[in-house]
Amino acid sequence: MQKRIAPNKQKLTEFLVKNLQPQERAYLVWDTLQRGLAVRVEPTGHRAWKAIYKFGGRPRWYNIGSTAAVGLADARRLAGRVMYAVAEGADPQAERRVARSSGTFEDLAKRYAAYAESRNKSWRQADALVRRHLMPKWAKIRAADITRSDVRTLMARIHAPIVANQVLASASAIFTWAIREEFAEIKINPCHAIERNPTQSRDRVVSDSEVPRIWAEFEVAGLQGKALQMLLLTGQRPGEVSHMRTEHIADGWWTMPGAVVAELNWPGTKNAQSHRVWLPIPAQAILAEMDAAGLVFAGPRGGAVKELDAAMRQICAKLGVPAATPHDLRRTHGTLIASLGFGRDAMNRIQNHAEGGIASVYDRHQYADENKRIMEAVASRVMSLIQGTAGGNVLQFGKNPQGPVYVS
Repeated sequence: MQKRIAPNKQKLTEFLVKNLQPQERAYLVWDTLQRGLAVRVEPTGHRAWKAIYKFGGRPRWYNIGSTAAVGLADARRLAGRVMYAVAEGADPQAERRVARSSGTFEDLAKRYAAYAESRNKSWRQADALVRRHLMPKWAKIRAADITRSDVRTLMARIHAPIVANQVLASASAIFTWAIREEFAEIKINPCHAIERNPTQSRDRVVSDSEVPRIWAEFEVAGLQGKALQMLLLTGQRPGEVSHMRTEHIADGWWTMPGAVVAELNWPGTKNAQSHRVWLPIPAQAILAEMDAAGLVFAGPRGGAVKELDAAMRQICAKLGVPAATPHDLRRTHGTLIASLGFGRDAMNRIQNHAEGGIASVYDRHQYADENKRIMEAVASRVMSLIQGTAGGNVLQFGKNPQGPVYVS
């Protein structure tokens, strides 16, 4: 049985503490004048005051501070306060831990996320921006201590202007909510009056000459490629396409619930309106090829396909064409609707824009035949570009020569 080493107790003095020599392992020297006070000497030579006590039969270490910053007299006084609190039944170390976390930006952001989850359709995107760009710098800082200078510094580190603006908006939403809820003594929003980066509205659409080249890359891009093909053929939002489910598809129609369906990992539509869109024959061919049950585009871990943006960037870079995003494919689909003469109202209706969304079952069925005709016409145009046919009268889709045939 290993012999227990007796505690090293001495009447501490400033001179003694300053001249304690580091050893191979960290060690303690206890003060004989103040119960619970010890100085810990690290192998590096760093020395720090500790108030050590027991709570619930277990030892607790309360860090008072470095001996270079806190003198012996102050260390004894602070240790005395800790031991007095313990005598009254408190656990100072546990209380300090709670106090440190409850006022931090990390805690504030978590509380806001819980609030926003049921109220903001875009909360996941904002939460991802917060975790990626704000947490690494601000997580352990008291939220009330974050200044406009901190915000400006962080904005300057984000090179993409649009992303920086989105991060700023996400942070501002958190502080605005905190002020309203009187959280963590926050009185001002440090994001207020911070100038946004100038941006231009995106108007990128995939040109007729680019469509066959990009489609060919989709064919060899695996799961992401199939999802991007579906996006171009349906014009729906990338998040909706990536979460597409077989339970929502019947008789060629894809009906998207407006509300979140947690058990199916369905995020709901952006405007919270249920939406029904016809799947043209090429899109149905993709579904048949996927042969899915549940998530159509399920990743290797069973979740919805990811990295659509990255796949688009890589494809555009490979082809040497201007960068395009998955949302630009949706814009391309909408542009085709207009260019084929169906008009903006039809585009809004099919793409479920707020001003043109279909709010009732009656309206959905009223426009069903027209929507179906529009979707097939757009798909015909896309496939004619891919196959290099001028009129697009007959289009075959897929590698199987006996596969679906569309006649415009």
